[in-house]
Amino acid sequence: MHHDRFGLALSADTEATAAAVSDFAFEVLSHGQRAAAILPLAEAEPGAPLPQALAAALYLFLQTAEGVQRARPWLVRAQAAARHANERERLLLAALEAWADGRPALALQRHLELARQWPRDLLNAKLAQVHQLNLGERAGMLALSSATLRAAPEVGQAWGLHAFALEQNGALADALLIGERAVALDRHDPWAQHAVAHVHEARGDAAAGIAWLEALAPTWERCSSFMLTHQWWHLALFHLARGDAAAALALWDARVWGVRKTYVQDQVNAVSLLARIEALGLDGGARWHDLAAHVRPRIHDRLNAFLDLHFAYALARAGDEAALTELLSGLAQHAARADTPAWRELAWPAARGVVAYAQQRWQEARRELQPLMARLHLLGGSTAQQRWFGQMLNAPRPRAEAA
Repeated sequence: MHHDRFGLALSADTEATAAAVSDFAFEVLSHGQRAAAILPLAEAEPGAPLPQALAAALYLFLQTAEGVQRARPWLVRAQAAARHANERERLLLAALEAWADGRPALALQRHLELARQWPRDLLNAKLAQVHQLNLGERAGMLALSSATLRAAPEVGQAWGLHAFALEQNGALADALLIGERAVALDRHDPWAQHAVAHVHEARGDAAAGIAWLEALAPTWERCSSFMLTHQWWHLALFHLARGDAAAALALWDARVWGVRKTYVQDQVNAVSLLARIEALGLDGGARWHDLAAHVRPRIHDRLNAFLDLHFAYALARAGDEAALTELLSGLAQHAARADTPAWRELAWPAARGVVAYAQQRWQEARRELQPLMARLHLLGGSTAQQRWFGQMLNAPRPRAEAA
């Protein structure tokens, strides 16, 4: 019997398959660029259920309707081979199927059941934390990361997952201690680095945040586009905290936008950072037209309200009225029929507020957003990302043309 890097039994027939599964877990946990290496293995071994499931997960991470459609054939192949899977692998497959079906709460429930039985499965813990973040399940995130760390204290990435969960729950001193320990165990763990950056941002310590991230920046080149741009996004936020919009804009141009313009998480980084830069008085200008062109294909997806709010903002700032109207109409229809009240009670009024802010209707934006602030995290996004919406309660500085 083969085992993965965490000692968990695999249904893999060969050492090469086991190694590929372990490599995939490492790439996801470390936000690396090589997770797609699972695809040729899954193609070559259609009877191996876990590689098929992981190939599906790769496409689900795209968080687009297109990604879901590309995941489905892999899920079908995984289900066909499921008789060869062990119980842990079948539970993971069930969680991925729920994700593809647009039922993230059910997916999370299945990930948590898997975690209860196999707490050393760090890939599962990472997937669960993604759903917890998207669902605003901050207390659950802390409970899961605590159990994962107890089960795998020798793994640096377990410390990184826990550091982030601590910060999301406001335990800043503990998050700093755990995050720094995680980086001491593995200097190249971007999630742990990022958790410490969150602590400095939450404390308003821009100098410490800049020093921390600049010292670690050489380690980011192996990261996927999201984590690469997101680390620079955090560094830009620290410059904004010091009132230096020009430095933040320089990072936007050189580091935050342009790595993978079609990826929704890169788009989210770019939209919110450019909006924050404008709030300090610099006009983003034609940059909004480029952003709008890349978010426009996503206006019908309805997979994640947090993403939709960013798309709406970019379209409004670019003056793309046709696409904006289409997005808002689709969002209103989805909110009216959605099973979960968050779309109706939070996403739809938040979208109206975000668009009002983008169109300089400050009082209307405040009127829409103020009643939502205590629960807006239920739409997803980290504490640092959510602070952008809080900033919309105040009118920005008058804009000056940027270079």
